[in-house]
Amino acid sequence: MPSSFSWDEPEGLAARGTLIVLAGRGEHGGVYERFGRRLAFDAYRVRALGDPVADPSVLDEAAKLLADEALPGPKVLVGSDTGARFAAQLAAEQTAGVDALVLAGLPTGRWHSDGWAAEVEARTACPTHQARLTNDPDFRRGVLDEATELPEPRLDRVRVPVLALHGEEDTVSPLARALDAYADHPGVRTVTFKGGRHDVLNDALHRTVAATIVLFLERLRLSPELPLIAEGLA
Repeated sequence: MPSSFSWDEPEGLAARGTLIVLAGRGEHGGVYERFGRRLAFDAYRVRALGDPVADPSVLDEAAKLLADEALPGPKVLVGSDTGARFAAQLAAEQTAGVDALVLAGLPTGRWHSDGWAAEVEARTACPTHQARLTNDPDFRRGVLDEATELPEPRLDRVRVPVLALHGEEDTVSPLARALDAYADHPGVRTVTFKGGRHDVLNDALHRTVAATIVLFLERLRLSPELPLIAEGLA
């Protein structure tokens, strides 16, 4: 299967930036097809990579994409689950080309499941995405249970704007612990989603999540120092 997946802006529109997605445990870039198509419709290029836990070379691939001058800026690293930890690591190391971070479902500890039915329910409430994961031969089940050494999210070393997205009903990474991880970091804007579960980019509220990201991106394009474009998302 491809090492990366790509979705580009519609023909005739100028690209407004590039999103580089780092997948979470068990996932591959193709899992983010719906997300990639939706953001591409808004004229953002999306490059979705694999799971850095399973394949550390993903981080080298991300660095190459960040350095690729053919890809339009701003360039935003999007990390889901453990991908969020690695995205934060790249930014904390001052990797060239990172203009902002989107961290979704940041993991804060080990999770114990009771089989696939419990895992897929914890991941997403979206029946379409549940079916996608269940029927995907390249998706690896059960890895949320594995003890994995992950980089610490050194947000104190991150010098770019950060959008943190988290589901209020995330049992894999409970919201309270995630908020603790983001506390005392003024560069982080946190948005929580009522009823949201762990795979927030592919959850039942995926349209609202995508719209939230687009608002963040549009503000980033103008200037991260400007007032918020919209507040009080319900």
